[in-house]
Amino acid sequence: MANPNYKQFTLGVEEEYMVIDPGSYELKSHDQKIVFEGQKIIKDKVKAEMHQAVVEVGTDICADIDSAYNDVTTLRKTIASIAGSLGFGIGAAGTHPFSLWERQLITDNVRYHEIVNEMQDAARSNLIFGLHVHVGMENRRMAIHIANSARYFLPHVFALSTNSPFWEGRFTGFKSFRTKVFDKFPRTGIPDYFESIESYDNYVNLLVKTNCIDNAKKIWWDLRVHPFFNTVEFRICDVPLTADETIAIAALFQAICAKLYKLRMENMNFIQYSRALINENKWRASRYGIDGYLIDFGKEEEINTRVLLYELLDFVDDTVDHLGSRHRLEIVKKIIEKGTGADRQIAVYENTKSIAEVAAFIHSQFLTEL
Repeated sequence: MANPNYKQFTLGVEEEYMVIDPGSYELKSHDQKIVFEGQKIIKDKVKAEMHQAVVEVGTDICADIDSAYNDVTTLRKTIASIAGSLGFGIGAAGTHPFSLWERQLITDNVRYHEIVNEMQDAARSNLIFGLHVHVGMENRRMAIHIANSARYFLPHVFALSTNSPFWEGRFTGFKSFRTKVFDKFPRTGIPDYFESIESYDNYVNLLVKTNCIDNAKKIWWDLRVHPFFNTVEFRICDVPLTADETIAIAALFQAICAKLYKLRMENMNFIQYSRALINENKWRASRYGIDGYLIDFGKEEEINTRVLLYELLDFVDDTVDHLGSRHRLEIVKKIIEKGTGADRQIAVYENTKSIAEVAAFIHSQFLTEL
């Protein structure tokens, strides 16, 4: 077998940040000032989002994980600096701990008005902050093959990213409540298995033809073959507190894709599991993060999530040196030891009994290392 072409697995990383008042730590509308100033420096790498208290950034297409790290850290520093100069603060967590969605302004944009008009309170209340990781593919046919198999690992990596235990001033009991908020949207969650790229395209075309959607970007699954780029886009994760965690998660998604590709090149396939089964693990990951148990469907038993994460690192190990990402994947072990963003938020709350201190903590972590 020829060596797999690992250079194809380029990376693109998108993060959504919260804009906050540095005095009260409430969410605050920035009236697109941060985006306007940001575009002077980083062009179209910064964008508005539906709610005015959200800023979205996206990297260039990055050849490797270190390029992605440099891009993400530069974006975080740039946005934090611009926000600071305008009297705002920035933070990264899947939900704001106490701000109420009912008080947040919607960005004046035709697309967002259309979504709100269709989705109503499901859209207005969708005040959440995610991490999206694009991994480059040689073509869409390979992309659907890898997406089908990668679905199994979504809950494992999601558990590592959990960073939204609070919602509207309440400790929810979940490590990621963000996914519960997003569940109100249609076409979300774990995708189905598609036997070919043609069957996926037929599905999309039927939705467009019947006025369910006007384009494939309104399919908001946890994982999708991107409608316009040759990428598999992982969308399940909460945005992490730190850039180190974001890059570790991106490296893990990249390594999973590379491993599944390597197996395919060796005429081996990863076993396919149903959406219904994978959803059981997603539920557990959202509720317990890395503290719970996920189901090993091969063994048909519950396994400690931390153990499964170490097993996942072993599974992808023969690809990481080709990808140049071993040092970034070491951070996964650090997350397992230190706890996820949710665990650290909860610890602050338990120590201070103050939800405002949790928001202050989120703000304080934005430019730190894990």
